[in-house]
Amino acid sequence: MTTLLRELQRRLGGIYDVDAGCDVGEFVTSDRDLLPRDVAESGTDEHVMVALEPDALAMSVFIDRRVLERLAAADPLQRLDDRNLADFWTALEGVSHFLCIAWNARHDRDVSVLELEMQADIDKFVLSADLLRRQGTPRVPSALHDLLFRRVRVDERLARHRAPLYRAATHHAARFCRDLEGRLRQAAERVQDSVLLPQLRRFYRLADRGKLDYIRAI
Repeated sequence: MTTLLRELQRRLGGIYDVDAGCDVGEFVTSDRDLLPRDVAESGTDEHVMVALEPDALAMSVFIDRRVLERLAAADPLQRLDDRNLADFWTALEGVSHFLCIAWNARHDRDVSVLELEMQADIDKFVLSADLLRRQGTPRVPSALHDLLFRRVRVDERLARHRAPLYRAATHHAARFCRDLEGRLRQAAERVQDSVLLPQLRRFYRLADRGKLDYIRAI
């Protein structure tokens, strides 16, 4: 199932014009025993582990085996719908975190948890809209923004002390994507071919403070 994850990395990299310099397929595990004990016991379906070394960064992307199996049975690249949307977003979150961490590390830049979570939510919206357009949906469904940002709840058991941070990331990403939504509906082409591409690429390269200032100015 790493083929899907590699393709998600390729598509995100194409949209933002970024190269992680490494392949997410080589960093993925479904072995829950490798997770920190409290994370494993939480039942999470996705988790990215990062360890800083003197001159290197070690990383592993955990995605639950059952998520990957369900995606193998209902490939979102062929048809994205209510059968696989939640699992697609779970897998995409792991790939988004991986790409953002690896790209920033490659350019000797720090990246905050707030930035990672905010960018992952934006990536879910952008790539879902692009997939739906590729699959023949003429306009971005209005339900997409609601499903991603209004009908979600932070799991306090999983988030623990970071729950306010996750809510803030969702709030900021929702504002950014609401602005995108209106302009995507006016465009007939895919995200990859749209006039929004320069904006998305500039935003991706901003640090978290720059991203927050950008969103507040919308």
